[in-house]
Amino acid sequence: MDVEIIDEDENPMLHRTDVRFQLTHDDATPSRLSVRDSLAAKLNKGSDEVVVQKLDTKYGMRKTVGYAKVYDSADAARDVEQDYTLARNKITEDGAEEAEPEGDEEPEAEAEGDEAEAEAEEA
Repeated sequence: MDVEIIDEDENPMLHRTDVRFQLTHDDATPSRLSVRDSLAAKLNKGSDEVVVQKLDTKYGMRKTVGYAKVYDSADAARDVEQDYTLARNKITEDGAEEAEPEGDEEPEAEAEGDEAEAEAEEA
């Protein structure tokens, strides 16, 4: 995934830089978190200082145009951004990234239900 910065606007009142960028990718549209990490690496910032606001991919194209806010610090991001935006970008109050739920695990309720069905079949 190649990241090209199209435009940068300083916003000193909110302690951030508004960044418009273009991604070139080989596969499907990259996830918000992978875009955030790539953009943070390109701008020499921490991943909790970058908030990806928008990603727009034209149908059938391998290019995505996006908009992100790059803050001076993670605390500035937490002060300005709304909770749902922080949650989408996996930025938590204590600064640690949220753990993503693993999709391979079977919920306990279903596992217990399967055991009950197996016992009923045996009887």
